[in-house]
Amino acid sequence: MEGISHEVCSLAGTLKLGKLTAFYDDNGISIDGHVDGWFTDDTAKRFEAYGWHVVRGVDGHDADAIKAAVEEARKVTDKPSLLMCKTVIGFGSPNKAGTHDSHGAPLGEAEVAATREQLAGTTRRLKSRRTSTPSGTPKRPVRRVKPPGTTSSPPTRRPSRSWPPSSPAA
Repeated sequence: MEGISHEVCSLAGTLKLGKLTAFYDDNGISIDGHVDGWFTDDTAKRFEAYGWHVVRGVDGHDADAIKAAVEEARKVTDKPSLLMCKTVIGFGSPNKAGTHDSHGAPLGEAEVAATREQLAGTTRRLKSRRTSTPSGTPKRPVRRVKPPGTTSSPPTRRPSRSWPPSSPAA
């Protein structure tokens, strides 16, 4: 699957998809352990070669840093953007943070309790900072109004014509 995903990323750069923003979770861990010594790709340079705008050094645990990176990406309209978010896998877990033990496996009841205790008082609710409605967005939900004299039953479909008309299978 990795090959297919990178072909698509290359195509996105070629097509200059400026409204596409992707987040890269740079936690240095794979399911087998730390990637040091065997994962030697420079992901940022790879995506730059694909024609992407790359924002490096985003603190993936800081909502304000992520917001600033997204705002930077929105300013680039002629190429897709990749936000390189540096994170710690299992963040807050006293015994599994930064280890492959928290990659794709539940922490377990005791570790969840210990994580809650360690993070107590440090978490905050994230609120939307949007103060205005984006242009083109309706201020109220859109209601579909039926033209006078119509029924409430769904429209019927006409039978489709075969294509091409001269097809022997038609």
